[in-house]
Amino acid sequence: MKTIISRRTLVRIISFSVAIIAVLAAADIVYMCRLSRAESSIEYGYQEAVEELAQSADKISATLTKGLYASSPQMMQKLSSELLSEASNAKNALTKLPVATSNLEKTEKFLSQIGNYAYAMSATTADGTTPSYEDYQTMSTLCDNAEAFADELWSLKSKLLSNDKTITELFSELEDGGGSFLADGLSTVEEGFENTPKLIYDGPFSDHILEKTSVMLENAEEISEDEAKEIAASYCGLEAYQMKTAEYSEEGTMPSYRFTANGVTCSVTKNGGYVCYMLKRQAVKTSNLGAEEAVEAAQTYLENLGIEDMTETYYETYNGVCTVNFAYSEDGVTCYTDLIKVAVALDDGEIIGYDARGFLMNHVERELGEPTLSETECQANLSPMLTVTGSGMAVIPSDSVEEKLCYEYRCQSTDGKTVLVYVNTETGEEEDILILLETEGSVLTV
Repeated sequence: MKTIISRRTLVRIISFSVAIIAVLAAADIVYMCRLSRAESSIEYGYQEAVEELAQSADKISATLTKGLYASSPQMMQKLSSELLSEASNAKNALTKLPVATSNLEKTEKFLSQIGNYAYAMSATTADGTTPSYEDYQTMSTLCDNAEAFADELWSLKSKLLSNDKTITELFSELEDGGGSFLADGLSTVEEGFENTPKLIYDGPFSDHILEKTSVMLENAEEISEDEAKEIAASYCGLEAYQMKTAEYSEEGTMPSYRFTANGVTCSVTKNGGYVCYMLKRQAVKTSNLGAEEAVEAAQTYLENLGIEDMTETYYETYNGVCTVNFAYSEDGVTCYTDLIKVAVALDDGEIIGYDARGFLMNHVERELGEPTLSETECQANLSPMLTVTGSGMAVIPSDSVEEKLCYEYRCQSTDGKTVLVYVNTETGEEEDILILLETEGSVLTV
């Protein structure tokens, strides 16, 4: 007996079949997308771990170098704490990489010992014992090793990002015994610690300017949104009707109104009506100006705004933009707490960034008083590894959010580095040590 299938039934069967296929295909696509996202997440995690490891190595190198120029137990203890923290961060980043069976024993040993060694050194100085010449030699060797470690990691990261294979594939090949630039790079990292001396022992201006309340703003009169819009428009060279209020205002310790117009964002404080920051979205494709011209343009910009007594301190050039840092100067004392940053486009000299939050948060009328100790008395306590080439006075922040009045000594180290040492004018203790990095287009500190 023949079963006759009507055309309608046939159409339904075909439709259901197509629907089932579509559902299965969609499910497969969803699964593949989830798998792809998971693989991307793992890949990004590996990339992030390599960068974290390189950044920690950079900080370890800088902190070890500062240790060469420290002479007080207080500074040695501070630096040793920083080393312990960064070494821990580096070891944590290392555990995120699939190199469990790779031979990185010397690298792990270095990261485990370095912070404890520095801490033992600080304990020695606290007992009144002056570090020996051999101690400084050991510290210098450790510093060289850390610097080479950081350089090799950054080079490795660059190669990983430019390679056609994923980091996951490269590590898999490494575990299978395959040779590649990854194997060579990790081998170079490990060999870099061959000359690490035997460590025999017993056993960075805070970026917190937005963590306290501004005296300058809390006593200022509150303005309306319309008044703030007029201020922002005038500052940006626009009409008030062109300024649009952003979806959200900024609260926290510096409540502000935010406005946007034609690629420009401007923030005005609710108390006092001060321009907090301004940012222009602008691609800079060429560099026609040098750093000195950018610094001059930034200084002129502040003068035209009526902002006086600001001294250029450091600047950095990146992607065709030079960002200049200015600090307030009062009676010959540089106040590194009262900061304004100005960003200059190097193609035409236009000001594309202005940030006065450091100044607005910290600026007050200060009663600096007279130093208890003389400049000569404080200079006598500096490390023998340093030769003073210049000096002055400065106000710097501390970890306790208090300001410290210090002598600022510009020094030359025995290995040719420029080092800034800040010594408390009341106690004679070292409050901070910075290493000046001068490259083409930039003058920075670490």
